[in-house]
Amino acid sequence: MILVTGANGMVGSYVKEIFNDQIPVLTDIPEMDVTDPERVFSLFARHRPAMVLHLAAETNVDRCEKDHDHAFKTNALGTHNVALACQKYDAVMIYISTDMVFNGRKGKVHTEYDDPTFANVYGKSKYEGERAVKELLNRYYIFRAGWMIGGGPEKDKKFVGKIIEISKLRSEIQAVNDKYGSLTYARHLVAGIKKIVKTGYYGLYHLVNTGEISRYDIAIEMMRILKRKVTVVPVSSDKFPLPAPRAESGAMRNMKLDFLGINPMPGWKEALEEYLGEWEK
Repeated sequence: MILVTGANGMVGSYVKEIFNDQIPVLTDIPEMDVTDPERVFSLFARHRPAMVLHLAAETNVDRCEKDHDHAFKTNALGTHNVALACQKYDAVMIYISTDMVFNGRKGKVHTEYDDPTFANVYGKSKYEGERAVKELLNRYYIFRAGWMIGGGPEKDKKFVGKIIEISKLRSEIQAVNDKYGSLTYARHLVAGIKKIVKTGYYGLYHLVNTGEISRYDIAIEMMRILKRKVTVVPVSSDKFPLPAPRAESGAMRNMKLDFLGINPMPGWKEALEEYLGEWEK
């Protein structure tokens, strides 16, 4: 049985379908407030999971920048609590981390062997979660994801979801072309996790759809796929100032999975087209 924290989010929306043969127990706040160790241990005692997929996190990057305590309490201490419970009940832990542990320059594609250089508080808080998992457990998987897409109209309030809606109303849209990253389709992420954890090859992995891209690249490809006659104008990130700084490049490569011959992730264009097809349905 697999216990899932934060199951009501974008990634969690695919777990029941993809892990349907493992009787997933889907939890979310307030049922499992990961910052409350008593609640965490009580849930573990009730279900005694063999594996835990830890998705619960504060993913609002700008909120983390404004409220450091909230960021570290949720992403670092919350992960510490779950890891301790996994230790006590001998459960394998799967932790989802982020590309924002990196603060690279254009053209820099990060691998698992690069040292983190944090872009913001969110990235630092998620890395502290990684440290807790590594220090407390021997059997774990850490998967770093990139710019997340998925969930459809109900869950997707991020860039792709916004562009889909804005492009219905405007003949011209603007998209940033001086920040780079890697796309991660949540469905592919969950399916990839299921495949990799079957190997028993524990450790830290990057798990992104391949390719270094900008938001501008994504918007251009979206208009092509959706067949919308909308002009996409490239703009500097200065056009949209945000509380939290973003890396010039947080792009990643699934190097370890490439080396092992088990990289399950297709390219970003294929992922985007599949997701937009899901959205249209």
